[in-house]
Amino acid sequence: MLFDPASSSGGAGSSSPQQKRGLLKKAQTEGNRIGLLPTEGWRKRNIQFLNEVLIPTLFAPRKPGEDFGLLPVASTNEIAVTWLGHAGFFCQIGGVNIAIDPNWALWHGPVKRVRHPSVWAHDLPHIDLVLVTHAHYDHLHVPSLRKLAAAQPIIVPEGVGKVVKNLGFGHIVELKTWQSATFQDLRITLTPARHWGARNIHDTHRQFGGYLIKSPDRCLFHCGDSAMFDGFQEIGKRASIDLALMPIGAYDAPSGRQVHMNPEEALDAFQMLGAQSMIPMHHDTFPLGGEPLHEPAERLVKAAIERQLENRVRLLREGESAIY
Repeated sequence: MLFDPASSSGGAGSSSPQQKRGLLKKAQTEGNRIGLLPTEGWRKRNIQFLNEVLIPTLFAPRKPGEDFGLLPVASTNEIAVTWLGHAGFFCQIGGVNIAIDPNWALWHGPVKRVRHPSVWAHDLPHIDLVLVTHAHYDHLHVPSLRKLAAAQPIIVPEGVGKVVKNLGFGHIVELKTWQSATFQDLRITLTPARHWGARNIHDTHRQFGGYLIKSPDRCLFHCGDSAMFDGFQEIGKRASIDLALMPIGAYDAPSGRQVHMNPEEALDAFQMLGAQSMIPMHHDTFPLGGEPLHEPAERLVKAAIERQLENRVRLLREGESAIY
C-alpha cells in the first residue's frame, strides 16, 4: 500500500518538527532554489543559441530510433534500466516496473527532438508506479504521462500534484524533501537538488528534486535536474547507491544561469554520492543548451577514462537497457 508518512530527516538533534519544516523551507528557497533572472550577456547568448543550435536542428532530418530487441526482465535482486531519452527511464527494481520522467514528445515548442524514440509507451510492460522529479515541461510531459496512466499511483514533489490530477492516475502522492513513501517492498525518498520547479514563471512554490528508490536488495538514484552542490554528500550518507542516473547536458544555458551540471561535475557528484555505477541522462535528445549536442557524452567518456572510472560509467543509447 502506498502512503505518505510524516517528513523525517533522519538526523540527530532536538529541533521540533515545526522548526525542522521551517529550516527545510528556508534551505529550499534560499539555498537550493535557483533564481529566474538571467546573467549579464544573456541577449548575445540567446542569439548564439538560436543561430548555432536551435535553427540548425529545425532543418536537420530527425534521426531514426534504434531496435535493441526485447526489454530485459530483472530479478528481484537486480536493477534493470532502459533509457527512454532525455531524463526518462523505464526501471525495474524489487519486482516493480517504474517510469521516471517519461517523455515521448517530438517537439517542445520550437525545440525539436533530434531522433525518434526507440522505445515508445506501447513497447513497455504495465507500469506499476510513475515518478516525476519536477514540473518543467521536459520532465513532466502531460501527453506522455497520459499514455502510461492506468489508475496506478504517481509520486511527485510538493506542489506538483495539481498538474497531474486529471491524467488518469490513481493515488497522487506529493513529497517534501527527504520525505518518503512506500510501494510494495520499495521505499521512495525525494532528495534535494539545486534547481527550481516552476512550470510557469509565477508558480515558484512547486518543489523539485531526485529520488532514492530502495528495495530490500538494491538502491537506485535518479538525480532529476541539478546544478552542482554539496547536497550530494548528504544523499550519499543516507543510502548505499548501486546505480546513479546523472544529468550531463544543457550546462551552457543561454540565460547564463548555472542550472545543470557539466559532465565533469556529474562525475564529481557521482563520486560524492559513493555510488557503485553511473548512467548519464539529459543529453543528446533535445537541444536545450548552447553546447554542441554531441559534446556532453564525449566529455563524459574522456573524463571517466582520465579518472579511471570507465568501468563504472556506462553510456547508453536511447532505447538501450542495462542490468545491475
